[in-house]
Amino acid sequence: MATSAQVGRLLGISARFLRPLASSGCQSSILCWPSQARASNRWPQNLVWVVPGRTMFVQTQDTPNPNSLKFLPGRTILEEGTMNFAGPRDAFCSPLARQLFRIDGVKSVFLGPDFITITKSDETMEWKVIKPDVYAAIMDFFTSGLPVVNEGSNPSADTAPSEEDDEVVAMIKELLDTRIRPTVQEDGGDIRYRGFEDGIVKLKLQGACTSCPSSIVTLKNGIQNMLQFYIPEVEAVEEVKEDEDDEAVQRLTNKKLPLKKEVGLDQSERDGRRRLDLREVGRRRDWLIGVPSFLRPE
Repeated sequence: MATSAQVGRLLGISARFLRPLASSGCQSSILCWPSQARASNRWPQNLVWVVPGRTMFVQTQDTPNPNSLKFLPGRTILEEGTMNFAGPRDAFCSPLARQLFRIDGVKSVFLGPDFITITKSDETMEWKVIKPDVYAAIMDFFTSGLPVVNEGSNPSADTAPSEEDDEVVAMIKELLDTRIRPTVQEDGGDIRYRGFEDGIVKLKLQGACTSCPSSIVTLKNGIQNMLQFYIPEVEAVEEVKEDEDDEAVQRLTNKKLPLKKEVGLDQSERDGRRRLDLREVGRRRDWLIGVPSFLRPE
């Protein structure tokens, strides 16, 4: 019979150090998965984490983007809204996102109501290499008791009604929030409303929607067709690039943009502009989206 000290050491083992030993046929009484997974050398698709008095079942779900995978820990992630972290520097407000960015191969992290979408850096990095560390990071985080997002860092409510919205904008926001966004989130992504000008709806794409191969067709044939079907004033839908997002947000909040100097720059100003240009180049990405065909209006 195990002594109390041995039991204490057993329960104190972090999830990070518990790995399946499928090749040797060993099984852990704490880490469990379906019998079919035990017979293979692959990390299980769904993982059950069992600790006395606490059970955690982490599922994974494919997305239209092969470089993005959706993790469902069976816990509430965000009470409302979504949050997208394009890189480690953006994750200062989320202990969970910071922990996930420590994993080699993680490019971006997207948090939804009950899921976490991880986008890997490139196609050469295999999911079977990344998934064990993601499983462990999620399990360790939820046993730590830390908040998913620090207090005061609430998700932005881009589709929340505003007194300044006219009838068309209000209809666009309602349609995005009730018909389009839920379907996009099922695929591990999200969309952000960034404005409506001259008949063009501007959207920012996040999560698994980024760099999805089917995004261009879906953006035009899915989201655009649905908006035009219900709102005749909508002429087109365009995606907002990463380097255009700050300007769009400032327009939405009615803030004046700083004027750019074209002449008369001293050396320090030229150096500052050069550093800014380099940052903008580094932030550029292909913003694509994948939405199922049933988003199209009947």
